[in-house]
Amino acid sequence: MKALQKIISYPFSVLFYLLFGITILVFHPIQWICFNWIGYEAHKKSVDYLNWTLLRCLNVLGTTFHIDINTSLPNNVPIIIVSNHQSMWDISPIVWYLRKYHPKFISKVELGKGIPSISYNLRHGGSILIDRKNPRQAIVEMVKFSKYLQKFNRSGVIFPEGTRSKTGIPKPFKRTGLQTLFKKMPEGYVIPVTFNNSWKLQRWGMFPIQMGVRLEMTAHPAIKIGDYEVETLIDKVEATIISKIHK
Repeated sequence: MKALQKIISYPFSVLFYLLFGITILVFHPIQWICFNWIGYEAHKKSVDYLNWTLLRCLNVLGTTFHIDINTSLPNNVPIIIVSNHQSMWDISPIVWYLRKYHPKFISKVELGKGIPSISYNLRHGGSILIDRKNPRQAIVEMVKFSKYLQKFNRSGVIFPEGTRSKTGIPKPFKRTGLQTLFKKMPEGYVIPVTFNNSWKLQRWGMFPIQMGVRLEMTAHPAIKIGDYEVETLIDKVEATIISKIHK
């Protein structure tokens, strides 16, 4: 049965990547125009709809989405969105379904070039690019990032596992990034987010993509950062995320 499912996934994956490629090529000049000629809000809208379109591309593979948002926040506060990381497909649901929080990402520096639309947004949309081989540079960027989030009351997205879980089983959190952000943003809030099943979209690597996946995202109630000691808060956030991961 699994072998048959994989065989069927091949032609649909070809169609998906055709649509994916068209999408990122079309939205690249749209982003450029919005960013350079209109401004931040227009650029943000273009990124929102880029990710909405990418989710529609996944529908071609029979992918469905179950989104559970259990959080509400006061207006005009900086936010840290902390999520487990199962695949590259954790990103578009965060951008689209949490778009009112203006999510910005902490990404590896290699993604800052070479990918139409995606690299452009990472360089110009408020996200940061860190060099995993240079811890000093990463900390400096994180401090700048925390100041940016506080200045504009936006949200920063961090995947503390560092690398994606290829089986859905969560990896222990790497704490340095969270420690830096929490210490610099005591007046902010943190939203724990749990993903389930997105790892199945990359079960066989980048090709083919498994069909019929039910991707689940749960945004848990927000927590005031200043109400907890940093290490206690990290433990609480990690436990909250893991509590909703399917065994």
